Amino acid sequence: MATESDRLRDRLDRATAHLDPPYAVVDLAAFDANAAALPGRAGGKPLRVASKSVRVRELLGRALGRPGWRGVMAFTLPEAIWLARSGVSDDLLVAYPTADRGALAELAADEGLARAVTLMVDGAEQLDLVDAVRPPGRRPELRFCLDLDASWRPLGGRVHVGVRRSPVHSARTAGAFAAAVAARPGFRLVGLMSYEAQIAGLGDAPPGRAALATAIRLAQRGSYRELLARRGAAVAAVREHADLEFVNGGGTGSVAATSADPAVTEVTAGSGLYGPKLFDSYRAWRPAPAAFFACAVVRRPGPGLVTVLGGGWIASGQAGGTRLPAPWLPAGLRLLGAEGAGEVQTPLAGAAATELRIGDRVWFRHAKAGELCERVNELHLVDGDRVVGSVPTYRGEGHAFL
Repeated sequence: MATESDRLRDRLDRATAHLDPPYAVVDLAAFDANAAALPGRAGGKPLRVASKSVRVRELLGRALGRPGWRGVMAFTLPEAIWLARSGVSDDLLVAYPTADRGALAELAADEGLARAVTLMVDGAEQLDLVDAVRPPGRRPELRFCLDLDASWRPLGGRVHVGVRRSPVHSARTAGAFAAAVAARPGFRLVGLMSYEAQIAGLGDAPPGRAALATAIRLAQRGSYRELLARRGAAVAAVREHADLEFVNGGGTGSVAATSADPAVTEVTAGSGLYGPKLFDSYRAWRPAPAAFFACAVVRRPGPGLVTVLGGGWIASGQAGGTRLPAPWLPAGLRLLGAEGAGEVQTPLAGAAATELRIGDRVWFRHAKAGELCERVNELHLVDGDRVVGSVPTYRGEGHAFL
C-alpha cells in the first residue's frame, strides 16, 4: 500500500517531469495551510512576515494577502527599499542595524520611503552614522525601532542563554536610550523588538537526544518567565519617552508563547511558511513541509548506493549535522558520514537506493527556509500534480542582499 510519502513523491515527480534537476519547488497546498495555521496560533495579534525566510516577492505577497498577516520584517535596508518601491508592503521593519550609507542616503531623500521603513537601533553610534549621511533639517524624520536583547542571563549574569546582539538588556537601559533618541532631532522611536532566539529558534525535541531535550525545555521555561517580566518593564520605560506603535517579538517556533505576552503587539513568522527540516524538532507546532529541491541520480557506485549531482546546500549557523539538507523522498535514504552533502555530488545510502536509476530524482529538504532561494533563480509552484507557475527568487531578480 502506498504511503503518504510515496504519494507525495509521485505527485512531485509527475508535476516536474518536464524539468531537469536541480530545481526547487513550493507545494502551494502546504504553503497555504501553513499561512492559515500560523495566525491561529497568534491569539488575534498580527503576524509580520520575515522576508529572509521567504526571499520571493510573489510568495511574500501571497502570505500578506491572507487574514492575520501584516507588514514585513526585512533583513537589509536595500531589500526593504526594494520591497517598498515594488509595492510588496508599505510597512517594513529592518530587523538589524545598518551601516549602508548609500541606502541610508536613499531613504533620507524620499519622504515616502521614510514613512514606510523603520530602522533598527541599539546604540547612539548608529544614530550618529545617520546624521553623518544626512543631518536633521535636510531629511524627513526617520522611524526607528529599539532592539531589546532577549537573552537570559541567570546566576547574576554568569551564564548567557541566547544570542549576542543588542547591548540594551535592562528596562532601565532601554528607558535611558529611548530618552536619548527623543532628545535628538530627526529621529522618532516607534517600535521595540525583542527576539527570543533561545525559544523561537531552538527546537525542544531534538531526535534521539532526550537529555538535551529536557535541558532545552527547562532553559526555555526559565527564559520565558524572565523575559515576560523584563520585556513588560522595558516597554513601560520606553513608553515614558516614545509613542510606540508596535512591540515585536518571537518567530515561527514561539508564535503562541510570544503572543501570550501582554506587552507584545505583533509576532514575526516566516520559516513556518516553507516548513524546513529544523522545525521537525519542535513540539509545539510543526509546519507542513512545503519547500523541496530535487537532484538527479547520476551514478550508482555500488550496491545500496547512488550519487546525485549537487545537494550540498548547507544552512548557516553552528556547523554540524543539523545544518545539512535531508534526503527526503524516496524515504529511506541517508547521507554518508564521511562525505555529507557535496558541493558537486552527494552520495546516498539506504534501501531505497536499490530502486533508483540514472536520471531519477531525489527530493531534499533544506535545513532552513529562505536560504534555499540563494541557490535557485526560481521556485516552481506545484498545485496537486501540476506546476501552475514559476516565480523568481531574489537571486532570480538579480539581488543578493547578503
